[in-house]
Amino acid sequence: MKFSRQLQQATLLKRYKRFLVDLRAPSGDEFTVHCANTGRMTNCADPGFTAYYSTSDNPKRKYIHSLELTQDNDGHFICVNTAVANKVSVEAIEQGRITQLQGYKTLQTEVKYGAENSRIDILLSNLENGQSSQFCYVEVKSVTLLEQQQGFFPDAETLRGQKHLRELIHIKQQGHRAVLLFAALHTGINCVKPASHIDQKYAALVKEAISHGVEIIAYRAHIDDNQVQLIEEIPFDYA
Repeated sequence: MKFSRQLQQATLLKRYKRFLVDLRAPSGDEFTVHCANTGRMTNCADPGFTAYYSTSDNPKRKYIHSLELTQDNDGHFICVNTAVANKVSVEAIEQGRITQLQGYKTLQTEVKYGAENSRIDILLSNLENGQSSQFCYVEVKSVTLLEQQQGFFPDAETLRGQKHLRELIHIKQQGHRAVLLFAALHTGINCVKPASHIDQKYAALVKEAISHGVEIIAYRAHIDDNQVQLIEEIPFDYA
């Protein structure tokens, strides 16, 4: 996924009210940008990090700038716009870079499903005469938490994430394929692991999902100020 315009660079000052971030431009001017991320963004938005932001042409927006990337003190790029994870996952599937998800003719997004009123991020199928014998349900999770050389998900307790795992287990029991795709959108992450020290129930549900046949895969992204692209599979460690 290429950014439609060249991102602009600034210094991150602080994040507050979850959706707002203050930046300082190279000129010294300080301003506020919108941040499309409801998570804690642990180790992703520290004061002094380099920030990369986009600018909207929409005159109705209160904040015309949006935070897209940060760069930590080790030089790692982090995509903090959570909407990007689904976009780059769809792109990687369509371009054949996620080998486990090839061979399907139809790709749909945000399709309602499940017993708990959910929407699946990506639904793959081979439709014939309007029907498919088996669907492939793909739930995408953005991974940006890096601690001690290890990528973790989630970065906070996630009831929504727990629900999605239960839904995938149910889908697998119905005879369909169920896949949890971790998109590592932090260039320092080379392995993904459930964050049992943050959400023990989520980690337990991951093991339960695997025991029921839910597939879990992780892919690492190449990130720079021009693009974000899933490029290669990395290990997923659930031990």
